[in-house]
Amino acid sequence: MLWSCSSSAKRNAGNELFGKQIFQGGPVSDPSSNFVQDEMNVKDTWRVFRMMAEMVEGFDELSRIGPAVSIFGTARCKPSDPVYLKAETIARKLSERGFAVITGGGPGVMEAGNKGALAAGGTSVGLNIILPRETGPNPYQTKSLDFRYFFLRKLMFVKYAVAFVILPGGFGSLDELFETATLIQTKKIKKFPLFLVDSKFWNPMLDWLKTEVVERGYLEPSELDLFTVIDDPDELVDQIVWCENEKCYLRPDGIRGRRNAEDDI
Repeated sequence: MLWSCSSSAKRNAGNELFGKQIFQGGPVSDPSSNFVQDEMNVKDTWRVFRMMAEMVEGFDELSRIGPAVSIFGTARCKPSDPVYLKAETIARKLSERGFAVITGGGPGVMEAGNKGALAAGGTSVGLNIILPRETGPNPYQTKSLDFRYFFLRKLMFVKYAVAFVILPGGFGSLDELFETATLIQTKKIKKFPLFLVDSKFWNPMLDWLKTEVVERGYLEPSELDLFTVIDDPDELVDQIVWCENEKCYLRPDGIRGRRNAEDDI
């Protein structure tokens, strides 16, 4: 039995307190009551509706953009930085080949991705979120969405992309990289290709994964095949085009199928 009271009067008093706290938005945690209660209050309830609104808006706005590529990378680089310039080039070339480009909508690599897509006349999507170090949405977006919740923003990155391009970055970029890899590893999404741009930056991380994580048995060696390290923007875009044409993410070998097909020629 979840609760008991010695009299109906005590039950009524408890119910009255419960009702007052619900409508006043306070926590339902009266120590004199024997109710088993959770910690959700009115503010939490309305927060669920805000989450639903962000989700519905995201689905509605992005469901018609066609095949898209999500680009991740640091917010802390200037337009003169080689990382910025490479992101801009990749986004422009992707747009020229018919792909929408999705970024986090902020500065740095995100701005570069939107800028390159816009320059090519493509669909340039910014999934904006206000953060302490960022100044707000960059001005190169043809479709701009605002998010309060990180997890919903990341859902939109993943749901509408057929490939992921990850340039050098910090915690946020690594979070996006490894969450996407985990979704692929656990078969929650299809085997979409993950491209790590800048071998000098990414190879030390992959070496660590091999020598420490794989060696300890925490990953299978084959699971590192989810990552493709690449430096050349043209080769990167060619691989994404091939993957989308061949629907490589439906194949057991994923993007590796392109290499296998070339070896058979």
